[in-house]
This record gives sequence, C-alpha cells and structure tokens, in this order.
Amino acid sequence: MIERYSRPEMVSIWSAQSKFKIWFEIEAYACDALAELGVIPAEAAKTIRDKAGDIDFDVARIDEIEAVTKHDVIAFLTHLAEIVGPDSRFVHQGMTSSDVLDTCFNVQLTKAADLLLADLDKLLAALKTRAMEHKNTITIGRSHAIHAEPTTFGLKLAQAYAEFERCKKRLINAREEIATCAISGAVGTFANIDPRIEEHVAKAMGLAVEPISTQVIPRDRHAMFFATLGVIASSVERLSIEIRHLQRTEVLEVEEYFSPGQKGSSAMPHKRNPILTENLTGLARMIRSYALPAMENVALWHERDISHSSVERMIGPDSTITLDFALGRLTGVIEKLLVYPDNMMKNMNKFKGLVHSQRVLLALTQAGVSREDSYRLVQRNAMRVWEEGKDFLEELLADEDVLAALSEKEIRDKFDLTYHTKHVDTIFKRVFG
Repeated sequence: MIERYSRPEMVSIWSAQSKFKIWFEIEAYACDALAELGVIPAEAAKTIRDKAGDIDFDVARIDEIEAVTKHDVIAFLTHLAEIVGPDSRFVHQGMTSSDVLDTCFNVQLTKAADLLLADLDKLLAALKTRAMEHKNTITIGRSHAIHAEPTTFGLKLAQAYAEFERCKKRLINAREEIATCAISGAVGTFANIDPRIEEHVAKAMGLAVEPISTQVIPRDRHAMFFATLGVIASSVERLSIEIRHLQRTEVLEVEEYFSPGQKGSSAMPHKRNPILTENLTGLARMIRSYALPAMENVALWHERDISHSSVERMIGPDSTITLDFALGRLTGVIEKLLVYPDNMMKNMNKFKGLVHSQRVLLALTQAGVSREDSYRLVQRNAMRVWEEGKDFLEELLADEDVLAALSEKEIRDKFDLTYHTKHVDTIFKRVFG
C-alpha cells in the first residue's frame, strides 16, 4: 500500500522481516514439539531457537537465494540453515510450504484484525461522545435527499454508532474464523508429521487447529474475512457521504474541520472542501474491491494450486492497511466535526412548515375524514408552499375544508417540533444501553 494511506503499526505486520520472524516461530515451535515426541534431538531444537530466535533475518540474502530457487520458503530455509548450521536438517520435518505460508498468513490477519478492532473502539467512542452532545439538536431528516420529517443530529450519529457496533461484532467473528493453523503436510494427511505437532504450534501461536485441510487452509475462511472488511468499508462510506451532503454550501449543517493555513483550491481561495470524507469514499471503493478476488480464491484445483497466492500477497496488506487508515481518518473527522444547529433550524424552516404535513394528515383521519380526502386536503395546501412560496400553517388555517374538521388550536398544535423528539431517550437507551 502507498505510504500516503498507511500507518506504521499496521504496515509492520506485513513487512518482510515480520513475515520471516513468524515463519521461524512456526518452524521453531514445530521443532519443539518434534523434540518432545523424540523425533528430533532436544539439543537440536534448542540450538535452532538459540541461534535464530532473536536475530533479524537478512531479507536481501533471502531474495538473492529465491532468485535462484524460485521458491520463497526454500530460500528462507536455506538462509536459516546458514545461520543455524548442521542442526538445520531437522527444520521443516514432514511439513509442506503451505503449512508455513497459510499459518503465517492467518497470524498476520489476526494481528491486523486486532488493530482494526482497536480502531473501531476509538471510532465508537467518538461517535458516542458526539451523539450525546447532539442528542436533542433538531435537524431535518431527509428521504430521497428531500426534506421528510424532523429528527436530531444525535440520532444520525447514534445510527452510525449502532452500525459500527455491528461491524465490530462481524470482525470479531471473522477474526475467530480466520485464526486457524494447519501443520498437516503434503495434501493434509499428516502422513509425515504427527497431528500433535499441529496442536502444539496452534496453541503456541494463539490459533485453533484447522479441523481438516487439503494442502492449504480452506479459503472460504479468507473470503469471509475480506468480505467483512468490505462491509466495514461500506459503513465508512455511508457516514462519509452523509457528512459530504451535509457540508454542501446550500446545506452547511456540518463541516469538516478546516485547519489554520489549510487551502481548499489552487484556483479559488474561498473553498473549504470535504476532502477527508471524499477520500474515505475512494478508499472504501478499494477495500470492497479486494473482497471479490478473495471469493474467487475459494475454488482451487484439487488439493491445492497457487492461484490464490499472488492475490493474497496484495489483498492481505492492502485491505487491512487501507481500512486501518480509513477508520483512523473517520474517527478524526467525527472528533473535530463542526456542527451548525442554527443552519439546521434555518433549513428546517425553508419550506415554511411542510415538515408537519403527516401530523395534519393523521389528525384529519382521526377527526373522521377519509384517508384519501385527508391526503388531498393536505397535499393541495402543501403544493402552494412548493409552487408559490406560501406558509403551510397559514394555508391550512385559510382552508375551510380543513377547518371543518380541525380547530385552529388543533392545527397549530401539529406544528410543535418537540413532538418528533419525544422518543429520543428510548432510542438512545436501545443503542447505548
């Protein structure tokens, strides 16, 4: 992933040095277990860990060997032999490359998931803080991007909180599903390695034993993992688009923080653009795009092919690094978001009371007017507001057919904004407990 959209802690999980250290741990734990079973000398297992356990592997040297062998695991094992010496002949006993590659990949994905879960916790905390702050800040709710009925800005943020809480639960499940280990040898039969080796390595690395592998860990697990990242990215985009719409000049109910010295346009000095949330929309598109190749990786030839390998070398780091960056950026946007309640109320009143049309409709039906006639009476007055700029309340009070069913006081009562916020506490209790 490019540096612009990367954060160091997540990047480090996918570095070559981190990968080779995980490869070594897998091999070393396997040697420990082999020694316990008496398959290899205990002194050899100790020598392997003592000589290679605390060093940085020479990535350039491994690349040099791979240029000849055309095999990354063999290149690593050759370099390890250079470090360990004669006892290296006991490394990789009964194992196949996928035992190392797949177990390592799942370790990396679980580590990445842990960082992403921490990111989600920070985002959830920011959303909760701002939701509580604006719990009763009345704003217009929109459907089809058109004024519908009043809501509160706190409810908008509470909805996002609930959505990302679901995202967190999905990621916890995806992490559990991906956290498996396979040390089962060629085609997964354990012909040359005892299943107890797998159990030992899995426990040591905080993984579950893969119940049955072919020569690889089944890729449906990975498909679910990357699909989950795609869903989280879609939630990031949904909230980002909401902020972008609310920042439009004609709306301006919220705005991304614009720092001192920041510039919005090379040509127009007045511009203050929603660049962060626009960027998040773009990043979400990329993260979602990684889900499809992960699903296509599920179908491999027979017990194994390597068509999935090149895909995963890209989508593993790119999707997790990008989502980590996106969640951090969105958290910052929410924490610093500028909110303009006066503009919210100004927009609410732009069409002079139309947002109360349903209350009047319902009042007419309750007064004995048929729903069809009630709808007709309310709509004809509403259209005068749309087309002639009239005041909805004044039009209703001048309509004899409406007054035949409702008193002036009953009509005016239907224009009380607080009516729409009476259940906010109930909703907040459902969301936040």
